[in-house]
Amino acid sequence: MEKTVNQKAWFLVLPVLVLVAFSAVIPLMTVVNYSVQDSFGQNNFFWAGLIWFEELLHSERMWNALGNQLAFSAIILAIEVPLGIFVALCMPKKGFWASVCLVLMSLPLLIPWNVVGTIWQVFARVDIGLLGYTLDKMGIDYNYTQDFFAAWATIIVMDVWHWTSLVALLAYAGLQSIPNAYYQAAKIDQASRWAVFRFIEFPKMLGVLMIAILLRFMDSFMIYTEPFVVTGGGPGNATTLLSIDLVKMALGQFDLGNAAAFSIMYFLVILAISWVFYTVMTNLDKRDAQ
Repeated sequence: MEKTVNQKAWFLVLPVLVLVAFSAVIPLMTVVNYSVQDSFGQNNFFWAGLIWFEELLHSERMWNALGNQLAFSAIILAIEVPLGIFVALCMPKKGFWASVCLVLMSLPLLIPWNVVGTIWQVFARVDIGLLGYTLDKMGIDYNYTQDFFAAWATIIVMDVWHWTSLVALLAYAGLQSIPNAYYQAAKIDQASRWAVFRFIEFPKMLGVLMIAILLRFMDSFMIYTEPFVVTGGGPGNATTLLSIDLVKMALGQFDLGNAAAFSIMYFLVILAISWVFYTVMTNLDKRDAQ
């Protein structure tokens, strides 16, 4: 008997395809078009080939911004992932206080990015900010607008405050999926707290932790609003990340060719690293299924 295939379901997918085309594909093709052309006013475009990509590959400015970006992403991941795991382990598993902790952990995630930057910009000021004023009274020379270390410390602490909750909530979800029988068996075997974490809790959290690392890496690699509001990329170019440098190039200098090529290289770096994370997550799932 021949099986009948109903193709009407494609009509339900069509609106999504149209939306993706307008929101992603068409802008991407526009950027690709700008990256291989040069303009000389009045919308007169001339073929430039790969000249913008070659200039960027030999640009010290771009490599400095990439170095800042990689350092920032590595530092916040090294802090937020262990800290999020620790917070999740300390949270109560059930009851009233578990609900309270979940609500409190969710609050920083609800604050808009520009508001986070504004909060920390005021909070860290030496004249009126609680943090800056307190450190100044303690005799600590702290000025995030002039000092390289202070600027980096401020944007890192700001990001840790804002996003550690996400890692903690995902790790907490992984802990909640562990059957109670595992803990009972560990108690019978008189396993230490470290052994319970190493052989029971951490393996069960590994899948959600990979998701947390992927999300936090992608977000940290594309971060713009918070550090721009706080430091503007300064002092000098000390905290100029890739996104800040790209916006300065596109809007500040209106250098569309370089900015378009920069955007494509930026996109490819994120895509490549995200693919690595996805491959690792897929292999972990296959290993757990075996």
